[in-house]
Amino acid sequence: QVKLVESGGGLVQPGGSLRLSCAASGFAFSIYDMNWYRQAPGKERELVARIKSGDDTYYTDSAKGRFTISRDDAKHIVNLQMNSLKPEDTAVYYCNVRRLGVMHWGQGTRVTVSS
Repeated sequence: QVKLVESGGGLVQPGGSLRLSCAASGFAFSIYDMNWYRQAPGKERELVARIKSGDDTYYTDSAKGRFTISRDDAKHIVNLQMNSLKPEDTAVYYCNVRRLGVMHWGQGTRVTVSS
């Protein structure tokens, strides 16, 4: 059974940093691309960053240069380091894996960027 558990969210001032983590279990973690999505109030869920099984990465334009996605295949963890946070980064952030055509989600972790 696929399980994804996010942690690390919270309240941070503009310009600050947060590190989100996702602990994964129930599947062969190392062979799957892992994703971070976010959903802001009143908006659709959107992809923020992806790390492929070979460590290639993809970032949405708003995340480029500020966010870094990484993975630890030994520990089955995927991280999202977020720097220079802006109020528009406020959202619930979700860890995601697509396995056998099924999208699996964690419960989400809330990030609020506000002074």
